[in-house]
Amino acid sequence: MKHLSKYMLAAGLGACIYSCKKDNYAPPGAMLTGNLLYNTDTIYVEKDAVHFQIYQYGFGKVGPISTNETFAQDGSYSAALFNGDYKLIIPAGDGPFVSATTSSGAPDSVAITMNGNQTTDIQVTPYYLIRNAQASASGDNVTASFSIDQIITGADAKDIESVNLYINKTQFVSANNNIAGASVSGSDLTSLSGVSMSVAIPSMTPTQSYVFARIGLKISGVEDMIFSPLFKVEF
Repeated sequence: MKHLSKYMLAAGLGACIYSCKKDNYAPPGAMLTGNLLYNTDTIYVEKDAVHFQIYQYGFGKVGPISTNETFAQDGSYSAALFNGDYKLIIPAGDGPFVSATTSSGAPDSVAITMNGNQTTDIQVTPYYLIRNAQASASGDNVTASFSIDQIITGADAKDIESVNLYINKTQFVSANNNIAGASVSGSDLTSLSGVSMSVAIPSMTPTQSYVFARIGLKISGVEDMIFSPLFKVEF
């Protein structure tokens, strides 16, 4: 029994040492960062709604090493990686834009070589962009003015389902995160320039003298909305 106890103790100590060594591997030390862009225009989206996947070449890997990564609402992204060769893919159907595809129709990838910190912007083509947006307080309302620029035309064009103005107490503003919103159907838009919308500011507890606002455009047949920049509106 003493020999068995010594053996079990040694085995347990060995397992602990192995586990500790395994746990002490250095974490990824390089940061991959970048932004969603159309040429030089930032693509603003809903926080945690548009996904991307990262694949690593070699090591017998087939699937993505990261499956639930998302872009921030300002279109930025980041991932901690080891040095090496990777590819980044936006899954088909994600985002208010068309991303590049291969001849087979599969999402095209962006090749990335990590050797220390790396910045790689992702170029996409949005169906629409919100241009010249402004937001201000007028009485008990937030009023926004803007124009809509249709980027994709022809056979691949899609209609505007609705245009929306959202406000929130915090800087995270979307259809799923707001304290008030107003909406105009795409069929009711008489022009894509000089659009104006207003939304009433509700009472807030605790009270504050500002809200954050964003304009969101919903495209027919596309799940994700495209947004304007974020505005802090004081009143």
